Amino acid sequence: MSDFAWGPSLLFCPGDRPERYSKAEQRADTVIIDLEDAVAPAQKAAARAALEGSSLDPASTVVRINPAGSSDFAADCDAVNRTRYRTVMLAKAESAADVQRVTSRIEGCSVIALCETAAGVVNAAEIAQERSVVALMWGAEDLVASLGGTSSRDEAGRYRAVAVQARSQVLLAAGAAGIGSIDAVYVAISDLAGLAVEAEDAAASGFSAKACIHPSQADVVRNAYAPSDIDAEYARDLLREAENHGGVFQFRGRMVDEPILRHARRTVERTER
Repeated sequence: MSDFAWGPSLLFCPGDRPERYSKAEQRADTVIIDLEDAVAPAQKAAARAALEGSSLDPASTVVRINPAGSSDFAADCDAVNRTRYRTVMLAKAESAADVQRVTSRIEGCSVIALCETAAGVVNAAEIAQERSVVALMWGAEDLVASLGGTSSRDEAGRYRAVAVQARSQVLLAAGAAGIGSIDAVYVAISDLAGLAVEAEDAAASGFSAKACIHPSQADVVRNAYAPSDIDAEYARDLLREAENHGGVFQFRGRMVDEPILRHARRTVERTER
């Protein structure tokens, strides 16, 4: 299991809106200052200037930079170098070489690779093996756009099959590499109930965190990752009982083996956080 230090709620904040930086920091566990999709092309320079003038806690701040092949990439890297921030999210990461381009330009940085294109998802396992990569994130809308599609979800709001596969593939790649994993944003801002369901699934499936696009989503994600009192009490009781057994045993009518104990340890760990 990875030692992921940035979740469970990560909140994107447009880079060209510095007046929102501190508010985002107050609402979420981690702020992602976004120099990519949240910023219009004409405002990119202003966003970099705002980034350089900011003073958030580097331990809970991530900077999303433009893709490695973009015209803004070098300027983004230079801007990050002039700050204390050393965790960057590489948009549209498609290969290990893309990550290497980041680390060759930003001294001592850690990278969250955003796999949001067909190439990025297919190469997620390779990307995850890069030493500087601390987490993978996936993105539904850019992925579907890269395939020539028009929507990641059906009329009922469920992910289409290709998005489900990509979500699982990125999560498995991160898990196999022992690094963090971040679930995609939920774009229906007013549908907090739908977000709660999706965040609860992300937590139960093993995602380290979930990204948010609005401050109102942060607490919903936190609540989804916080075990209920009943679940926490059950996990603690189970672990106490396990101390009396050397192998498989029954607990309250259920067979318990090592994977079940790992689930219980994870529940207790999330409760303590």
